[in-house]
Amino acid sequence: MHIQRNVAARKVKKRKPVRIKVVRKLVERIQEDFDIEDNLDGAFLEIAEFGELQLLLADKDPIIMTLKRPEDLGIDEEITFPTLRGILRWDLGKRWCAVDRGAIPFLMNGADCMAAGIQVVDPIIERGDLVWVRDEEHGKPIAIGWALMDAETMDKSTKGKSIRTIHWIGDDLWSIDK
Repeated sequence: MHIQRNVAARKVKKRKPVRIKVVRKLVERIQEDFDIEDNLDGAFLEIAEFGELQLLLADKDPIIMTLKRPEDLGIDEEITFPTLRGILRWDLGKRWCAVDRGAIPFLMNGADCMAAGIQVVDPIIERGDLVWVRDEEHGKPIAIGWALMDAETMDKSTKGKSIRTIHWIGDDLWSIDK
């Protein structure tokens, strides 16, 4: 089962306010995985469905998503990962790769990330991980996707797809309530 690639077809459903105690385990998982200090105290929290994604919104911004790993990329399990807005909020330093400026326009249109554009890779990335793609020059997030190869292979490869993009700046998830 692949995540729906057509982000424009997804709509927010079943959006409802929640207290922090309802989503504490989800927040703690992200805090542990990415060494985040933010406990979201005082934030207006909501949960919602967005296509195949389960979202946690803080002050109307989607910051965390939960989704299933595609069958072709390993164990079928639920993965929790920050959205692009979450990455901006927390300034993450794990599970990223940096691309040259030539790749940016393609990624911002939802294209998969090609190995030739990748300049630097976080060495902890494994095939099947969710990773975020950033601009090499400024370090700003551009897209999120599934790693199609491990960090070492991604770093050495000069051709082929390295990341299957599922969320990018400007898609409907990025534009919720904007």
